[in-house]
Amino acid sequence: MARRAVLYLRQVKRILTIFVLSVCTACFAETQSVGAQPPSLTPAQIKEAEQRLSDMGYWTGAVAGRFDPGAQSALIAFQKWEGRSVTGQLTIEELNAIRSGSSPKARERGYEHAEVDLDHQVFMWVDERGSVRVLPVSTGTGKEYVDEGQTSVAYTPRGRFLVYDKGFGWEKGPLGSVYYPNGISGGVAIHGSRNVPNEPASHGCIRIPMFAAREVSKLLKLGTIVLVYDNVSFVSAKDWVENPKLKEAALLNIGASDDEIEIKGTKDKPVRKIGTKVIRA
Repeated sequence: MARRAVLYLRQVKRILTIFVLSVCTACFAETQSVGAQPPSLTPAQIKEAEQRLSDMGYWTGAVAGRFDPGAQSALIAFQKWEGRSVTGQLTIEELNAIRSGSSPKARERGYEHAEVDLDHQVFMWVDERGSVRVLPVSTGTGKEYVDEGQTSVAYTPRGRFLVYDKGFGWEKGPLGSVYYPNGISGGVAIHGSRNVPNEPASHGCIRIPMFAAREVSKLLKLGTIVLVYDNVSFVSAKDWVENPKLKEAALLNIGASDDEIEIKGTKDKPVRKIGTKVIRA
């Protein structure tokens, strides 16, 4: 009797095991069917996408046929400029969009300068011919933040600016570390960051991807014109180009000003001053 009972229990256990496995297999198959990932692109397709992005002016870094941080950054900039969903994922749909895409256009041409389009959240380096190199950026949130007990607004100023101060490597500030900063207005700088979200997230600075920060710094020499704008505000710098003395005067005015700037306050908090070399990050 005991032996029969043992054999019976073993048979029941085997049946239950088979049942559980069949149920799990069915669930796994259903999950795979519902949440299936799009088929991976071939190395040739990845290289085609990267080369096409580079040809259009998106900053890919070296075209190596790998979907590396440079290629992903270029794809994000493309998605931002084209008004697509910003996923950073290279799918066959994105490849087809890249194939039919066109180069971004700068607001001004005819001279070397940088532009920051706040609506599209992109940085452009523009050469004398009007060709561009485009990176994704993250700028000021427009929200209040508190630093050292004072409330300020994370605002990226609009207008025409000149690179008047430069840093090399990492620099630490009260609001975070910045990489190769290029000061353009008070505590606002164009700088490399490990954190460049797809939306505005800074205290006012213009964050760019780390992989391009050193090269951008080389391009942004002291006195380089930087245009920062949105869809309602744009200030041309052509008069600076046509009359260099005006640009020189503007640069001298920055240098001659106090080493402090006013940071916009709120209705409940007074305006405060910070040193021009204190970068907001």
